[in-house]
Amino acid sequence: MLTHWFLAAVHLLAFALGFWAVLVRGTNFRRLAVGAGETRSVLISDNLWGISALILLVTGGMRAFGGYEKGTDYYLHQPLFHLKMTLFVLILLLEVAPMVTLIKWRVSRGAAIDTRRATLFARISHVEALLVLLMVVAATGMARGVTFG
Repeated sequence: MLTHWFLAAVHLLAFALGFWAVLVRGTNFRRLAVGAGETRSVLISDNLWGISALILLVTGGMRAFGGYEKGTDYYLHQPLFHLKMTLFVLILLLEVAPMVTLIKWRVSRGAAIDTRRATLFARISHVEALLVLLMVVAATGMARGVTFG
């Protein structure tokens, strides 16, 4: 029982951290775009965003498929779970361009960094934050056993 509670709490806290981190990353990208920000602040918030995503994947996978919650059959037949996973895939797709760029920034130590797409990445980050919120809404419906039809 305590393990179930712990996993649920960590999962929810990871959503909060992820939401905050991706919002801050977006703000940091926007500041960078107008010349008022630092690359370092973008990278730090991106690290937190990545850590939260990893925690969400591990705890979510354990809860949905590791026998810690309602069981795999429940999740696979729950429309809100499918919505939540669709939102997750959208976030992953949106994340490809910023992730590749930020990896390049990390490995280019000392080289000039191209910030021309910082405004675009700020928008993407803020859209991802909205999708994270929608995932939480779907999760609360799943927790209450909401079904359609």
